[in-house]
Amino acid sequence: MFLKNLSLIGFMGCGKSTTGKIIADDLNFLFIDLDKMIEYIHELSIKDIFEKYGESYFRNFESNIINKIYNNKNCIFACGGGVFNKAENIKKIRQNSFVVYLFLTPEEAYERLKDSKDRPLLQVEGDLNQKITQIMEERQDIYNNNCDLKINAGGKSPNRIKDEIISYLNKH
Repeated sequence: MFLKNLSLIGFMGCGKSTTGKIIADDLNFLFIDLDKMIEYIHELSIKDIFEKYGESYFRNFESNIINKIYNNKNCIFACGGGVFNKAENIKKIRQNSFVVYLFLTPEEAYERLKDSKDRPLLQVEGDLNQKITQIMEERQDIYNNNCDLKINAGGKSPNRIKDEIISYLNKH
């Protein structure tokens, strides 16, 4: 199997980071969580970056990081949920990695995220389930149209998701 890089995309809570670490260990690749890298550089949580600088600043910084780190090889990247909101990010990621979309239903995402306090886009007054559904609907076509493989992550362990990805890569 030849693989330059692998990027995991999908909505928050779908298992990109957990699954990515397992795949990286299995393939002996470097694991890079884009959100964790941004937090490390800023010495702030994503939530605090949003509060201090705003979402626009965060998205621009995220794009700058992508332009730098996607020149590497043998990496597994866990992308933030909104990384594909910018065409330049899609282009760079697609050119330099095999893209796997980890799909969840809005109901599954809600169950995983309902108690989360560190996700700035989910800190809303009102119906959290409705907000999750709205964001997922906005991003669904972008994810579907820009992935090489789509895997339903609902109800599956990270190891099972990893096995499905590795099995697919070995066959193709």
